[in-house]
Amino acid sequence: MRFSDEFLTELRSHIDIEELIGKYTDIRHRGTRTPVALCPFHTEKTPSFVIYRDTQSYYCFGCGAGGDAITFIKNIERLDFTEAVKYLCEKAGMNMPTDEADDARISMRRRCYEANREAARFYHSCLSLPEAAAANEYIKKRRLSPETVTRFGLGYAPDRWDALLKHLKKKGFNEDELVSFDLARKTKNGGTIDAFRNRLIFPIIDLRGNVTAFGGRVLDDSKPKYLNSSDTPVYRKGQGIYALNFAKNNSGRQLILCEGYMDVIAMHQAGFTNAVAGLGTAFTSEQINLLSRYCDELFLSFDSDEAGRKATERALRLLKNAPIKIKVLDYTGEGKDPDEVIKEHGRERMQKVISRADNDTEFALKRAREKYDLSTDDGRLGYLNDAVEILADVGNAMERDIYTSRLASELSVSTDSVKTQTEKARKRERRRESTAEFENAAKAAAGEDSKIRNPDRKKYLRAAKAEEFLLAALIKNPDYLKKLASRLSADLFVTPYNRRFFEDISARIKSGRSLDISAFGNNAENDDISYISYLFTLGKFTDENPQGCEQCIQTLIAEKEKMSRPRTARGLSDDDWLKAMEAKRKKQQ
Repeated sequence: MRFSDEFLTELRSHIDIEELIGKYTDIRHRGTRTPVALCPFHTEKTPSFVIYRDTQSYYCFGCGAGGDAITFIKNIERLDFTEAVKYLCEKAGMNMPTDEADDARISMRRRCYEANREAARFYHSCLSLPEAAAANEYIKKRRLSPETVTRFGLGYAPDRWDALLKHLKKKGFNEDELVSFDLARKTKNGGTIDAFRNRLIFPIIDLRGNVTAFGGRVLDDSKPKYLNSSDTPVYRKGQGIYALNFAKNNSGRQLILCEGYMDVIAMHQAGFTNAVAGLGTAFTSEQINLLSRYCDELFLSFDSDEAGRKATERALRLLKNAPIKIKVLDYTGEGKDPDEVIKEHGRERMQKVISRADNDTEFALKRAREKYDLSTDDGRLGYLNDAVEILADVGNAMERDIYTSRLASELSVSTDSVKTQTEKARKRERRRESTAEFENAAKAAAGEDSKIRNPDRKKYLRAAKAEEFLLAALIKNPDYLKKLASRLSADLFVTPYNRRFFEDISARIKSGRSLDISAFGNNAENDDISYISYLFTLGKFTDENPQGCEQCIQTLIAEKEKMSRPRTARGLSDDDWLKAMEAKRKKQQ
């Protein structure tokens, strides 16, 4: 659905973007005009996410995300444009405009939610069938109460090819829809069958209570053990968190990240209602950003086997720059996982495991210690070298001193020697970081900055920068278009990407349409609205006169002239080319 510029401007005037963003990330003020925050769209320790009150927009200098209130809600809540507008209308107490031509994508998402909800009901009802004996036996074996089964909506997919398919067809859904929703799948011979068969079903529910996908566990020895929904109009792997719809209500701002569905369910039944899990994929940065919105402290609760420890290490690497405190549960001597600990030893033992959780530094030191025989000098030296690298990564000086003293005592070496080696390691790391920063700056200067979406920017860097300046100046000062009309046209633009934006901006200026960032965002793609936000940000640094634009126009004229030269002459500088042309002219005389 498209909305008028007037409506979007009015909606924008009812929303304070700083207040809106503040519900998702802590905002810091470094003056009256430029609040900053840790970006909620990527992991960082230093705030690079800037909020502009005057334009009611934001731009992240770290990842390039940008836009207005609608764009922010669209991306943070994973909504499409119309759903984001509806969300903000409800917040602002405004009525949505009506449009008889319902957007096909909105309709598809709505149908997907409806089909998933009906499928969840069907699967749950199938637990009462005689053929669900194996599923109910499994539930009994895991000691799940009827209340827990109902709370999590567990169900059973019958061991038939088309049980769900027939049911949903009766409810008005067609085969093409069900295949696109991954509730049914096509066979090699062109038939259609249920996606899940003879499995215990775990509905996956989002933060708004919608069933978005399903996980299914086998009840025999077949493979794969777990089967999860593929991407659909309402679900993307690696973005959601299982049971966060329940756990987000936990007032302690603590979450326990488990490996699988059953661990989470067992934890909730035992009273640990802040337990969550990933969704059958490797832990992702998107999931970290989602978790950090709802917790200040995250406990990693992966299995005690080697695979679980490696999963913990992978998660710790991803969580390294997350703005949350990390702890790791150690199940050594207790059981394989939380489900086993609770069943074998009870809730109190599980609480003890949580209360003695290691922080990320302690976990890393334990893992390093396990690699060496500390009864030998070589073993102690090897462990010390690894430990020093770990301590060098600890940012808090007091915390570093505590572990330095502990390490020195454990290995019978002087505290000063450990401190000296740690400081050397920190200096090496700072040099590596400085080198990386220099390389990133060099890439940006060379046009390799991946945050700028223009695909031709690197190839025509000088022209692209001039084009960006012109676009930013026109957004900030629309009257420049008339002043520069005799010298500035779309044909002057070297990169097609910026030419497209110039055509849009100039058309808006000539027709008197809005140049507010919200007006540009009417169903625009994320990359486009982020680029517009970048141009708004760039506009804050443009001069309040058209002289800069004149210089940019001259730059584009010169770049166009270079492009028109014969291919063999394009590598020459302007002076060398002019000299070559003069020599050629004299030779012809």
